[in-house]
Amino acid sequence: MFLLSKRDKAFVNVRLVGGHSRCAGRVEVLHRGQWGTVCGDGWDLADAAVVCRELDCGEPVDALSDAHFGQGSGPIWINYIECSGSESTLKMCRSRGWGKHDCDHSKDAGVICSGVRLVGGSRCSGRLEILHNQTWMSVCDAAFDQQDAEVVCRELDCGAPVQVLGAAAFGKGDTQMWTQEIQCRGNESQIHLCTTSPSHQNNCSHDNDVGLVCADHVNVRLVGGHSRCAGRVEVLHRGQWGTVCDDGWDMTDAAVVCRELDCGEPVDALGDAHFGSGSGPIWMSYVFCTGSESTLKNCGSSGWGKRGCDHTKDVGVICSGE
Repeated sequence: MFLLSKRDKAFVNVRLVGGHSRCAGRVEVLHRGQWGTVCGDGWDLADAAVVCRELDCGEPVDALSDAHFGQGSGPIWINYIECSGSESTLKMCRSRGWGKHDCDHSKDAGVICSGVRLVGGSRCSGRLEILHNQTWMSVCDAAFDQQDAEVVCRELDCGAPVQVLGAAAFGKGDTQMWTQEIQCRGNESQIHLCTTSPSHQNNCSHDNDVGLVCADHVNVRLVGGHSRCAGRVEVLHRGQWGTVCDDGWDMTDAAVVCRELDCGEPVDALGDAHFGSGSGPIWMSYVFCTGSESTLKNCGSSGWGKRGCDHTKDVGVICSGE
C-alpha cells in the first residue's frame, strides 16, 4: 500500500491511499489534525484535476467512487464537492460544508493521476518526463519506442503517437535521468503498468532526452447528425467512447461542446436520444458547465461513469457551424 505525501512537508492537505503508486488511490483530506475521506457523490474529473495538481502528479486519468481503492475510516469530510478545476488545493473547492454528509465509506472517492507529462511543447507534445519516487525524471531516447509511446499518448488522453524524437528535440531537461528500458506491450492504460529492465545505455545524458508528438486530443464528438456539428454527444475517456445523460443538460453545456469542436454557437440542446441511442458507458450525468470550460470533460457532473441512466436519454447538440 502506498501513502502519498508531498515531500513530507507539514502543509500537506491531501493524500492518496491504497493505489499502485503515490499518484493513485483513495482521496484523504487533512482537517483539524485528522485525516478523513471524500464522498463520491458528485465526484468528477474537475475535482480530480485539483488533487493531481496539488500533489504534482500530472493530469487526471480517472475520477472514481464507490470505494474503488477500499474503504477509509474516520470522518467523511467533504460531500458534493464542486471544483472549477483551477483551485490550488482541494480544500478551496465548494462543498456542502465540512463534515456534513449523508454518506458512508462505501462511497469513498478515489483518483488516478497520469504520472507522465510532456514538457516544452503543447499538451500532447514535448519532452517526456516520468514521475518516479516523488521526482520527475527525463527519459533516455534509447530506452523508449513506439509501443511505449502508444501508452503515454493514451494515458494523456491524446491521439495516437505521431513521432518519437530523440536527441533532446524539445530541449534538455534539468531533472534526473530515467535510464531503465521501458517495455510496454502497447495496450497498457498507464506507463507505470509497463515492465522495465536495466538499460545497457549507462552513459545517457540530457543530450539524449526523448520527445514525443501525439495527435491532437479529441475528447468529444457528435454522431448521427447531418454534419460534424450536430449529433449525439459522445465523450472519450480512457480510450473508450461513451455518451452523456440528458438529466440537467442545457444550452450552457451545449455551448462548451460547440466551442470545443469549433462549431460556433449552440442552436439546440437535445435529450431523449434525439439522434439515436448510443452504446457503451454513459460517462456523464447531471452535467453542469459554467460555459467557460475548454472541454466538456472539465465540467462538473454527478460523478464520472455513475449509473442511474440509460441510452434512451442520450443527449444531442445542434451547433450553428457546418
